[in-house]
Amino acid sequence: MTLTIVRIYHDLLGTYGDQGNAEVLCHRARARGIEVELVEVTPGEPIPRSADIYLLGGGEDGPQLAALEMLRTDGGLKYAAAGGATVFAVCAGFQIIGESLPGSGGETISGLGLVDAHTHYPKSKRSVGELVIAPTRGGLPILTGFENHQGFTKLGSEMPALGRTLSGVGNGFYATEGVWHGNVIGTYLHGPALARNPELADSVLQCAAGPIAKFDDEFATAFAQERRQTLWSHEKTHPIVLGVGFSRGRASGLQFP
Repeated sequence: MTLTIVRIYHDLLGTYGDQGNAEVLCHRARARGIEVELVEVTPGEPIPRSADIYLLGGGEDGPQLAALEMLRTDGGLKYAAAGGATVFAVCAGFQIIGESLPGSGGETISGLGLVDAHTHYPKSKRSVGELVIAPTRGGLPILTGFENHQGFTKLGSEMPALGRTLSGVGNGFYATEGVWHGNVIGTYLHGPALARNPELADSVLQCAAGPIAKFDDEFATAFAQERRQTLWSHEKTHPIVLGVGFSRGRASGLQFP
């Protein structure tokens, strides 16, 4: 089979290195004998409607709103997602795929509506630092990344989170982080997320390609495990006290791979 991966608006949504998620997916797919076509879509170009995986990264407020307007006008991403395509969206991309987010003047504007998620910009300090979460599905180990965002994102009551926040802010509501609804995954994890969490990368591939062969990249596995051990061990001995409005989850009996 040939897997088509679309990296959307790298020039606008590539501020935090999230474009690397595409390279990770290509590498891990090809290692399993899966042919991959990586399609770069620049601002103003049409979004392919029949690809397998669509990637959105993080960006600043202005580029984020410009990207949202082009995606809304184009309609290709929403069409593909409705047809079952896999979407992996990070930070600004995560906010874009939700139902609503703040506009340039602070007013609420509509997102793409791929998931029931509403982003608000609180008056509290920007959320910056390492982020550690315990996934709530997929049999995944602890995930790590770096967050840098102003928004808090509240999920609808029927919308499953990607995981539970162990350290950091994440969505900012009820100790949740990200979203995983059908084949659509959103998260605040930078790193890039799929480089720091190879098991999550494989989950994205499986959403699009179905069951995949086992593959172990020793370097990627060792790096992921080091980040989990270091960050979660540090959090257990130096817990962060979150402000009013946060609910902090605690893990018990968590095991590292």
